[in-house]
Amino acid sequence: MAVKFFGQFLVEQGIVAGEALLNAINLQDKSNLRLGEMAMEMGLITAADIQRAHNAQMSKDMKLGDLLVEMGFLTLAQLEDVITRQKNTHLYIGEALVQVGALTNSELQKHLDAFKADQAKYVSESIELPITSANGKIWEMTADLTYKMVTRVLGLQFRPGKCIKTAAISPNFMLAAMDLSGDVDARYLISVSEGLQKSIAKAILSEDSVDDEPTEVLEDTVMEFINVVCGNVAAKASQMGVIMNINPPVTIHPPANGLPIPDGHTALSFPIHIQDGDTMELLLLIKN
Repeated sequence: MAVKFFGQFLVEQGIVAGEALLNAINLQDKSNLRLGEMAMEMGLITAADIQRAHNAQMSKDMKLGDLLVEMGFLTLAQLEDVITRQKNTHLYIGEALVQVGALTNSELQKHLDAFKADQAKYVSESIELPITSANGKIWEMTADLTYKMVTRVLGLQFRPGKCIKTAAISPNFMLAAMDLSGDVDARYLISVSEGLQKSIAKAILSEDSVDDEPTEVLEDTVMEFINVVCGNVAAKASQMGVIMNINPPVTIHPPANGLPIPDGHTALSFPIHIQDGDTMELLLLIKN
């Protein structure tokens, strides 16, 4: 097995049917509103307010709720009310499966325990580097901010895999890369599947469909995403007393057998497992 989501695990184990999982996911979608959606439903803000806050998130490492307060769209008390409503109405996939009749409560706990045991060797609750590095805190922060931006900017659900040291860059649909210089010397890369490239494009362009967009536009959106991430990383590094310069991003189309790691570099791989089965990977090529 590899990194999986609970619903996927249950289907692959033959515990629940695919149709039952879809019914549970639909139930979840109706119940679990994002913070902005919940605030709108409560009549506290508008869609335009949310969009302005989302735009501000591109350059600020802040949660949406905190930004809405900072920008004057919500009071702190209103934000707390929204968060409380979210928590009270949140529906986990296991609970949704019980509600649609696919599992009983006792079965849910048993299978949840089995799922956690199965996944323990693949996922980590914290970012742990498999190497000792003078800039270890910087690379941990880089991974952490990447994860945050996958959620905040792209709106994607994911599970992070354990960081590993790798001897090669695995093939994928495309890579976007940005060179980092100054007090650090490294290359930041994001590797994406074709489906994920489209998901990124939808988020960056704020479009429901990007099927008619040319290849250049789709690739530009992936580069824009790493621009956003690395801009935030450089700002955070500065706060940590580290000078980090970022260079314009480039796209790379790796051959079918992948790419070797350049001599004199250490490569760290951070797998990012997306809810819908598309693949994403953060790679850091760090000069020794």
